[in-house]
Amino acid sequence: MVAPAERYFEDYQVGMVDEFGEVLVTAEEIVEFARRYDPQTMHVDAVAAASGRFGGLIASGWHTGSLTMRMFVEHYLSKVATLPSPGIDELRWVRPVRPGDTLRMRVTVVEARRSKSKADRGIVRSLVEVLNQNGEVVMSQRPMNLMLCRDAG
Repeated sequence: MVAPAERYFEDYQVGMVDEFGEVLVTAEEIVEFARRYDPQTMHVDAVAAASGRFGGLIASGWHTGSLTMRMFVEHYLSKVATLPSPGIDELRWVRPVRPGDTLRMRVTVVEARRSKSKADRGIVRSLVEVLNQNGEVVMSQRPMNLMLCRDAG
């Protein structure tokens, strides 16, 4: 497998699976993020969250998404060929992320096709699964990424 530092569109083959990353989620980071961006009780107040639906403090889905983006950029996206993304088709928060969870990612290329209108690039569609330390999917998404081609032919 070609390292992200050297990947072009041609290196993202359908069926390719890449697993990487590891980030520990702390209570302090959960509360800090939520106070700033998603101040719901289940994210900012451990005492109140303990008697809530989830039985304790949980990370905002947006916090999980931010941690995921960091791992995606560091370990998966091309360092030489990535163009601005047109978006994400689907985003799911499947299980709560709790203090002490360690997250990693599994990315599967589900589509890779050359652009018909711009010969120098292609689109890569992936299934991104964020897993906790037990191997359970806590979040999934289906991003689209535009990549420059090595061979602009």
